[in-house]
Amino acid sequence: MATKKAGRTRARGSIDELPSGGLRVRVYAGWDTVTGRRHYLTEIIKPGPRARAQAEAARTRMLNEVDERRSPRTSATVDQLLDRYLEMIDVSASTHLMYTRYLENHVRPFIGGVKAGAVGPDVLDSLYAELRRCRIHCRPKSRQVDHRTPQAHECDERCGPHVCKPLSNTTIRHVHHILNAAFKKAVRWRWIATSPVTQAEAPPPKPPDPRPPTPAEAAKLIEEASLDPDWGALVWFTMTTGARRGEVCALRWRNVDLEQSLVEIRRALATDGRSNLVEKDTKTHQQRRVTIDAETQAVLTEHRARAEEAAAQVGKLLTGQAFVFSQAPDSSEPLVPSSVGQRYTRMAKRLGIETHFHALRHYSATELIAAGMDVRTVAGRLGHCGGGITTLRVYSAWLAEADQRAAAGIAARLPDRPRPAASASERAKTAPRLPFEKVASSIRLQILTGELVPGDQLLAVNALAKQHGVGVGTVYRALQLLEEWGLVLLKSGGRPIVLETAEIDDQPETSVEKPSSETEGVPAPPASSLASAVRLLDFVVRRRGYVIADFSAEADPNNASQLRQLLIDAVRRDGRDPSDLGDFTMEVADPELKERLRTFVAPSTAS
Repeated sequence: MATKKAGRTRARGSIDELPSGGLRVRVYAGWDTVTGRRHYLTEIIKPGPRARAQAEAARTRMLNEVDERRSPRTSATVDQLLDRYLEMIDVSASTHLMYTRYLENHVRPFIGGVKAGAVGPDVLDSLYAELRRCRIHCRPKSRQVDHRTPQAHECDERCGPHVCKPLSNTTIRHVHHILNAAFKKAVRWRWIATSPVTQAEAPPPKPPDPRPPTPAEAAKLIEEASLDPDWGALVWFTMTTGARRGEVCALRWRNVDLEQSLVEIRRALATDGRSNLVEKDTKTHQQRRVTIDAETQAVLTEHRARAEEAAAQVGKLLTGQAFVFSQAPDSSEPLVPSSVGQRYTRMAKRLGIETHFHALRHYSATELIAAGMDVRTVAGRLGHCGGGITTLRVYSAWLAEADQRAAAGIAARLPDRPRPAASASERAKTAPRLPFEKVASSIRLQILTGELVPGDQLLAVNALAKQHGVGVGTVYRALQLLEEWGLVLLKSGGRPIVLETAEIDDQPETSVEKPSSETEGVPAPPASSLASAVRLLDFVVRRRGYVIADFSAEADPNNASQLRQLLIDAVRRDGRDPSDLGDFTMEVADPELKERLRTFVAPSTAS
């Protein structure tokens, strides 16, 4: 039985010759999910002797991409992708407006008409380079003018030739993150096989540089703001709690518990695309409870009394729904966050302080860190998520300063460390180790005790060697050490001569008397400046590492009762309660010797 001859299989894809002599390669890639039409991959091969072979290779490559689903399944443009992405994302109105403006101003004019599948890392790198060139994307070498306002006006000195200013790295990174999210969606929707954004290089993030006002500047700001009591209450509250601007404006009296000194921060205010105020979650979508201090409690109590009085004047009661900070008589309308920031900036400018409203949040954070508060607690008050990672990143410089203060504090409470001798020769006077040092120390003791007086000659070198049971070379080294101490004069060809020195009048530092049985085995302490004697001493009193007093007085450095009474008197002069002396240390120093004698710590008992 004859078998049926198999028919020829139709070749996939086509290669067509163009009038220019080039070849067009087309491969069917399925239905376009956006337009609903057939989608073809197309590639043009330039004319040449190897054009046919290159076309066949291109067709094979595109067929493999289609089979492996690596080819774009749509011819949708970047504009169409961004439109679909903006429809799908779930963000706040203000965030959606920011995304839309970034895309309209910095993305769509350049790559909006490009097919999403044709965008590669090189295209995005070129886009970022343009954003770094000029933020308004002017034409190079154009005679453009930067006007003081986009409205119709007569130009003055504030209008001038255009100067290109790049977009900040932060804005370019925002654009990068928006494109990254959009192209990830395209990969999920199988519009494209891979995202080109993952291979594009975004600019590095700007290092955090919080610039809180100094304590002196903060005092000026509070004093100026307090001229309007309600405005002063807002600035004070922000400075002590570190709340964000939108959170301060959204705060209602139902979230303030003055009896428990607690404030619940649950919501924030923002502006939508039509300049309308909208209430939303906080930035990190986290609610937090912040404890307020007694001063802030008093400020809010006085502020509430004024709000209740203003509401009563219009015949209304102040309810829990009322906003804490409001210009409405019944506190029913919140303050506009942008207006709060503008008013604060104008106030700071009048005072000659370069700052902004958000710097009050930095001030609260840095003061807490400077006071020794742990990072997790600071992060909780500020509403940072991630267990303090953001706090560590933003305020690392202040953490380093706090660590330095902690090191200084522990150093102040440590006992005095043993002070090493200034040099080996000085150590050899009281603690000789080597044979020549022992010989020199023995001769030095004879000079100090008067056995050898100035002008006497020492024994000959050989006699000294025999007397001490050492070699001649050891004696020579001992004599050189004595000369270094200024006790003898070495003469060539003659015996060493004892010199006149102030050290001869001092008491010997070691005793040749044999210790008694009670102290045998216990080394005798070296002579020092701690000898019992009432004399003028310098004192420095510290509390938990911080100096609270320094003074001079006559006292015995070895008399604990005198030192304790001096410490109590110093604590009282500083206006503090001396009932717990364990928090205080007192450094005792000899001004003549210019050395610290000891650190005195009294027991924690009521005086």
